[in-house]
Amino acid sequence: MIEALQYEFMQNALLAALLASTACGIVGTYVVVKRIVFIAGGISHAAFGGIGLGYWLGINPLWAVTPFSLAAALAIGLISQTSKTAEDTTIGVFWSLGMALGIIFIGLTPGYAPDLFSYLFGNILTVSTSDLYILLALDVVIIGTVCLLRREFQAIAFDEEYAAASGLPVTALYLILLALIALTVVILIRIVGIILVIALLTVPAAISRQWATSLSKMMWISPLWAAFFTCSGLVLSYLLDIASGATIILIAGFFYFLSLLLKKVNRRIV
Repeated sequence: MIEALQYEFMQNALLAALLASTACGIVGTYVVVKRIVFIAGGISHAAFGGIGLGYWLGINPLWAVTPFSLAAALAIGLISQTSKTAEDTTIGVFWSLGMALGIIFIGLTPGYAPDLFSYLFGNILTVSTSDLYILLALDVVIIGTVCLLRREFQAIAFDEEYAAASGLPVTALYLILLALIALTVVILIRIVGIILVIALLTVPAAISRQWATSLSKMMWISPLWAAFFTCSGLVLSYLLDIASGATIILIAGFFYFLSLLLKKVNRRIV
């Protein structure tokens, strides 16, 4: 495996794993605490429309999927906050519309879309240098926004009604949080794919929540777990010549259930 690191594609994969881990660990903390995993799933699947649009326009799909995911996230948030429509209904509509648009755009694109499978199920080994620059820029935006609005996000994550009573612009903050989720989804699409993105966005934070005593500690621990899952999954998939995205998620799932077991044993001992 050490010998493989001399290749550019392996170096890119390792850097992508670390960049993705930072984003999903931080944003995933809010997703788990606020219990909006289904919204994250809706945004990730709606993003497929952006991938199809990118292929149709002949540009890097990540350039197209970023504004597309942001638009889907903001639309879901606005409709959920301002209409009487059930939130899960709105999410389901955008979930299916995004997938449908992606299929239409890809069908209209001449030739064959060679990297389509990697966007659905992830292939960290195909991450290019240009992808890394995009991932780095998105990471900077996510970290900067969370640093600026850390207290506000914490308020709406734990008690939205109290935050509103305190004078905080809850709707605006909620939309910003959804936008951060959308950006994280864009990052994770190249790592584990649209189908599996929910797992990597939630499992590291879910494990951290079992052991951490505060939100800030969760934010420190979650990226470490995510980095462990992505890097170990990368190594194992390379050695066994199996799908990288699925391997990462299997490792994450294994440690999640192991953590549950250890937590239960720890409670009995204490």
